[in-house]
Parts: sequence; C-alpha cells; structure tokens
Amino acid sequence: MEKISYKLEVFEGPMDLLLHLITKHKLDIYDIPILELVEQYTSYVREMQEENMEVASEFLEMAARLVYIKTVSLLPVYDEAEELKNELRDELLEYRDCKILAGKLSQMTDGFNYTVRALPEEVAPDMSYKRLHEPSELLGAYTLAAGKKLRRLPPPLDSFKTIVTKKIVSVGSKIESIVTSLKSKRKRKLYDIYREAKSRSDLIAAFLAVLELAKNKTIYVSGDGDDIQIELLEGMESVD
Repeated sequence: MEKISYKLEVFEGPMDLLLHLITKHKLDIYDIPILELVEQYTSYVREMQEENMEVASEFLEMAARLVYIKTVSLLPVYDEAEELKNELRDELLEYRDCKILAGKLSQMTDGFNYTVRALPEEVAPDMSYKRLHEPSELLGAYTLAAGKKLRRLPPPLDSFKTIVTKKIVSVGSKIESIVTSLKSKRKRKLYDIYREAKSRSDLIAAFLAVLELAKNKTIYVSGDGDDIQIELLEGMESVD
C-alpha cells in the first residue's frame, strides 16, 4: 500500500494538530488541560501509525514533550510544569495568529495570481492654446512682454562716461613730470604742484611722487606750511 504523507495531507506540523484538537474539543488555549490534551494527541498519533501513515519526527517529538509536561505536573512541586505549559501556550497563540494572518493575506491577494496588463499606448499631448482673451488683455500682455525685453537691453553709452573718462594718473608718470618741471625752475613750491592737479587721482599721484623723490634723495624739501619748497639736488638733472 502506498504511503501517504499525513503532514502534507492534513496538518502542516504538530502545532497545527494541537490547534486542531483544542478547537475541536473546545479546550481553553489560555489554560490548557494538559492531561486531556496529551491523551487526544497521543491517540491521534497512534491512529496515524495504525493507518500506516508516515509520521514525521516532529510529531513524535511533540508527543514526548507533552508526556514530559504531564509527568512533571503530577509531581508535588509543579512550578516547572507551569512554565512548560505557559511556553507551549505562547507558541500555540503565536502559531494561531500567524495562521489567521496568512489566511487573510491569501484572500486579499487571491493566491498571488496577478494578471500583467499591457502598458497603455502613449498619446501625444494637445499643446494648442484654447483659452479666449479680450483684445485689451492681449494688448496689455504684449506691452508687458515688450517692456521686459527692453529692460534686458544694455544701458546707453552715456551712462558709462563718468566711469570711463576718469583718468588714472600713475605715480611714475607724476615723478617724471615733477622732475621735468624742476629741471627748468630748479625750485618750486609744493603748494603749486598740488594746485596743478586736475583730479583726485592726479593729486594723490603728486603726493606719492614727492614722497618717493624725497626718499630717493632726488629732491630736497624745506620750509613749512604753505611755504614748503622742493628743490632738485645737484647731479639729479639726468633723472627721468
């Protein structure tokens, strides 16, 4: 006679069998009557063996576990039996919850049988402008756009005149100019040189040029106040 796998045909494992027995005989899962449950479980396993069904080792291990709990519970001090019963209860509750959840997921997904649908064809978007406007609105929009365009144009050249026309006078050119004037007059008032400056840049260049000439001992500075004079020293006529 061909052997039938009882595990595959009826129950998924010993926890599934225990849960079936508790439900069938209306036992309290939170306070398992271990003596009654052991008798029902071992009787069921014995019937499986008598029917020449292949009993998995995990079913026999659970049977041994139940018998051990039953034995310990008959002792005068049965604290260990309570711990073992509570442990079994927690495992059964967890298994029951997982089984319920699995059943709900199976119903929701219909066994995970999905139908793959073809992707929708791409449709070119309609880019035509269909809103209606009054002529005055169109004129205002055009004027606004034109104004923005004009504001993006560069400023007129006249606006750069005050910047571009400012001449930057270098200290080197001013040194040359002062030395040249001293070659003809030999001695000059410092005030006159500053007064000849035509711009702020020219004035600063003249001041720095005098300091540089005095530092290099090209000129001699004498007097004070408005009477300060500068004089080209002997032998410095060739300085450019």
